[in-house]
Amino acid sequence: MTGSRVVALGHYQPAKVITNEDLAAMVDTNDEWIRSRVGIKTRHMAGPDEPVDELAFHAAGKALAGAGLTPDDIDLVLVATSTAIDRSPNMAARVAAKLGMGAGPAVMDLNVVCSGFTHALATADHAIRAGSATRALVIGADKMTEITDWTDRTTCVLTGDGAGAAVVEACEDPGIGPVLWGSVPAMGHAVRIEGSPPVFAQEGQSVYRWTTSQLPALARKVCEKAGTAPEELAAVVLHQANLRIIEPLAAKIGAVNAVVARDVVDSGNTSAASIPMALSKLVQRGEIPTGAPVLLFGFGGNLSYAGQVIRCP
Repeated sequence: MTGSRVVALGHYQPAKVITNEDLAAMVDTNDEWIRSRVGIKTRHMAGPDEPVDELAFHAAGKALAGAGLTPDDIDLVLVATSTAIDRSPNMAARVAAKLGMGAGPAVMDLNVVCSGFTHALATADHAIRAGSATRALVIGADKMTEITDWTDRTTCVLTGDGAGAAVVEACEDPGIGPVLWGSVPAMGHAVRIEGSPPVFAQEGQSVYRWTTSQLPALARKVCEKAGTAPEELAAVVLHQANLRIIEPLAAKIGAVNAVVARDVVDSGNTSAASIPMALSKLVQRGEIPTGAPVLLFGFGGNLSYAGQVIRCP
């Protein structure tokens, strides 16, 4: 059976940076409080003229350039996002149009919140394995600041905007391992984007207990499905939710030789964008050797999770 692999990555963040000091001027908080609880120093904020599809478009263009491909080489576009306010055209169709795709790609959005990118990557891999696609553009993009309650100091310190993209293509030697995915539907209320206009809210302690107690075993199971021991991993790229979650989870996985992505410090929680953006930056800086095994593991809204081991492009 034909497999698939990630051949190139790209990321994009808006120019505007919000510091902890900026937030302290808006709500009752301070730099020490934010760093000690979530580990974030800065986050990027998109302007009114930068909708989600604009963020995704820029990341996608960089990934295509890195792969040496044109937009018409792509036959499947998947955008993972939970901040697409409009119902139609979906973000994938809008990105395809912005890129000038004329070859009639399949276009789909996936809303699995913070684990959206790893769900989308698995979906692209499955489509290629089934012969329904040959090259896919997989994008995670979110404009979290647009759904943030700037009077709530427990959530407004978390969110940022951005996008990350991957080009995935068919290959005989699979570079994307089997996905492990699932959810806890009864606890879907723990992370919410509800209302009109929609607003992000979460039950922070419930999410923290779930991630630190339940996810290490699931992440190790991802490695087991891939036939990769945790100590063989060159990098671990978890959803960039909170440094207090990322560091203990990475340690409990047992990836003692791995580079651990900590992009949350500079970018905040960018939901579906966080994994591809953090991975793209690690690759851009040359911190992961080509072909080395990397664990990707997303988790969050719906108390959903999805992970796979991939070979670094």
